Amino acid sequence: MKKKSVVRKFNSKIRIHSKLKKIDWFRVTLELDKNGFAVVPRLLSVSECKSLIRLYEDSSLYRKTVTMERYRFGSGEYKYFDYPLPDFVQSLRETIYPFLAPIANSWMNELGIETRYPKNISGLQKFCRSNDQTKPTALILKYVKGGFNTLHQDLYGEVYFPFQAALFLNEPDQDYEGGEFVMTQTIPRSQSKAIVLKPKQGDMILFTTNFRPIQGKKRFYRAVMKHGVSEVYSGERHTLGIIFHDATN
Repeated sequence: MKKKSVVRKFNSKIRIHSKLKKIDWFRVTLELDKNGFAVVPRLLSVSECKSLIRLYEDSSLYRKTVTMERYRFGSGEYKYFDYPLPDFVQSLRETIYPFLAPIANSWMNELGIETRYPKNISGLQKFCRSNDQTKPTALILKYVKGGFNTLHQDLYGEVYFPFQAALFLNEPDQDYEGGEFVMTQTIPRSQSKAIVLKPKQGDMILFTTNFRPIQGKKRFYRAVMKHGVSEVYSGERHTLGIIFHDATN
């Protein structure tokens, strides 16, 4: 049984690596530039989603558990993975990052920010370590009836990567009701714009961590974005979060 389990994990890692390579990254780039987010439908299979949900109960995989109510973050719970990350999660992090790094550098250039991001995740981790950011930030979040997540940004220190990913592990209207993925965009001297998405099981949303560039009359300016989760009315909702920069604690 153990040998079969290892083979399944290996095959799943190969499959997700291959599927990520086949994504239309040109389309993703256009959508990130236009909206600050991009949806990749059905990246994960149903079985992969279920396997990730089962990981939530394995306490040996995690470095920290956060109860949202305690910090007024909302209502729910999330757990940060410890290093080394599970193979499947590590594969997602390693494979997605190189496609996003050129977009991140293009944004920095447009906004006149000197920061440039390395080509691979190991280079970003070195950058994080030099700023005392050594703790992994990949996590799984769980919401039950009444759960929600207040609008926020996942910034854990001076170093942050401009993009992150959320992978949705349950089917809306079947496993849970409510629980939409919510983003807000705020531009200077303007009211905030709300964006509400209802991703399906296996979908991945790539979105900006902090802000995105918008073309003005003379130059690009920053539009600050935050994200959260609306109230879950029934059922359970699990999400895998892939954040590329590390944390100080």
